[in-house]
Amino acid sequence: MIFGFDLGSRYVKLATLAEDSFNFYRYETIEFYKEFGRKEQDSLVIDFARLGFGETGKIISTGYGRNTVQIQGGQDIPEIKAHVYGARWQTGLEDFTLLDLGGQDSKVVLVRKGRLLDFQTNDKCAASSGRYLENMAAVLGITLEELSKYHEDPIDLSSTCAIFGESEIIGKIIEGHSIASLAAGVNYTIFKRIKPMLSQLLCDKIIFTGGVAHNGALKNIVEKEMQVEVIVPQYPQYNGAIGCCVYGGSLLE
Repeated sequence: MIFGFDLGSRYVKLATLAEDSFNFYRYETIEFYKEFGRKEQDSLVIDFARLGFGETGKIISTGYGRNTVQIQGGQDIPEIKAHVYGARWQTGLEDFTLLDLGGQDSKVVLVRKGRLLDFQTNDKCAASSGRYLENMAAVLGITLEELSKYHEDPIDLSSTCAIFGESEIIGKIIEGHSIASLAAGVNYTIFKRIKPMLSQLLCDKIIFTGGVAHNGALKNIVEKEMQVEVIVPQYPQYNGAIGCCVYGGSLLE
């Protein structure tokens, strides 16, 4: 069995691969480290038995967490590499732009003939991430699922800051703007943050991954504004973990 860990800022995603079959698991990051891991010297020892696995196998990890901790007995690979492997495996495409929006960062990667040509990342600001959407949905008093339905008649929101954006939203509510228009404006704000990166690394197909890929409104916005096909694979949030397994099993060699 191959274990692929994507050590994210909000969640730890685990994909397991055995006999060409994937299984997926997700844990809140803090709870995962508290319940299933312990630090020994410079490595993280994972209690696989407590996770529910009777035996271990090959371990490949990536993500935010790999920069601060190495899983004992495992190999870590760069985050971009894992996501490219995952996107290729999930879609079968070799030429695409990968758009990955996670809990606290965003990545855009240009892939040609299965190889990474160039990439840009933004991990300095949460305004183009899932955390921003969570904050804005809470201010609007709606769920993330409901937020993801709105993309028409957006209110222009000038603040792209995850913190100051809350004050602007509250002001717009007081002015009497509808929740639908405000929600659409929030989704367009995400697009405005990622548009410069997409414009520089654009291909005729965009593979959209990460937890934010569940936002159907944002998918529609990107398709409309960039005039390209946007593909959301079956398991967008587990793409990095899948890529670890694909790399570990040499499935694309």
